[in-house]
Amino acid sequence: MAISGSVLDLIGDTPIVDVSRLSPNPQARILLKLEGMNPGGSVKDRVAKSLLEDAELHGGLRPGATLIEPSSGNTGIGLAMVARVKGYRLKVVLPANVSVERRQLLLLWGAEIIESPGSEGSNGAVRLAQRLAAEHPEWVFLYQYGNPANPRAHYEGTGPEIWRDVPDVTHFVAGLGTSGTLLGTGRYLKERNPAVELWAVEPPSGESVDGLRSLDDGYIPPIFGELGGEKLLDRKTVVGPRDSILWTRRLADLGIFAGISTGAALAGAVRCASRIERGVIVVLSPDGGWKYLSTGAWTDDLDEVVERARRTIYF
Repeated sequence: MAISGSVLDLIGDTPIVDVSRLSPNPQARILLKLEGMNPGGSVKDRVAKSLLEDAELHGGLRPGATLIEPSSGNTGIGLAMVARVKGYRLKVVLPANVSVERRQLLLLWGAEIIESPGSEGSNGAVRLAQRLAAEHPEWVFLYQYGNPANPRAHYEGTGPEIWRDVPDVTHFVAGLGTSGTLLGTGRYLKERNPAVELWAVEPPSGESVDGLRSLDDGYIPPIFGELGGEKLLDRKTVVGPRDSILWTRRLADLGIFAGISTGAALAGAVRCASRIERGVIVVLSPDGGWKYLSTGAWTDDLDEVVERARRTIYF
């Protein structure tokens, strides 16, 4: 095995594992791409690296600069890791009701946390970050929701990896968050085979599933509209907290320790498998389960975990 010159060189090229034992259709394979194997623990390592490298090349990012970014999830952690390696300072606007693991990881990488109201969720964090960026033009606002370097990370990385490893892919299923994963990966796959279907998994309007967002809740990421998300996606399916947690637990039966948004995406893939005659479904697992241990998702009473998820952002 080759020796890498930097931990950032280890981002991407993640493995895929067959979880077809969970498929309700013996003619529909389900393959899980394990993004938790990235060095910062999630798919957002790809985006963080892409955002910073793009800003260095085209955005005038200077050594020692201060960055600001809203996050309720893995983007903040990925940015904190990459910024630490590259020597930048990072301020993360974070909903007040996030999990303890989330805060610990940000502080570990040296990020400064600016709290936004927990009741406003990730949308509130976006609004506060936009206001602060306008008040402090000396800070660099990367804005993952409107930055084309976000989907580009998947068009140039995630998509080609899936096509290389699973050339017979018929469906790609992923959670709908910033929409970068679906749009970047999906566009690449459809350019290779227009018959590939893209399924987006989103939570019910007004409810929370870690790392996912409903477009009906009033905020549509700019990149979704700019890249023609409505036309590119073939189907959206709604998955609530209970099913997300149930399918996260089912993965543990296969020895796979994944986060709750992986359970949501897997629930969408299982629905897909039940509705098609045959196919090869690749579903993206955004991260591992380490940041979710405080949820009790694998061990506590299911009703208690679901109720807890309504009060706390665990992603």
